[in-house]
Amino acid sequence: MNTLKQEALAAIAQLPDVADIDTIMYKLYVIDKVRKGREAVERGETISAEDLKQEIESW
Repeated sequence: MNTLKQEALAAIAQLPDVADIDTIMYKLYVIDKVRKGREAVERGETISAEDLKQEIESW
């Protein structure tokens, strides 16, 4: 797996040269959230779809 820095640089390199700072920051934000989600799955920190539905209904 790539390091976070390598992943960030690759994502930024794929953006157009005229990308603004908001676009760059959003791309990095998404990378961070996906990475954290994968780590949570590896730690077994997930809930079933049924549990999620029940939680949403309680809102």
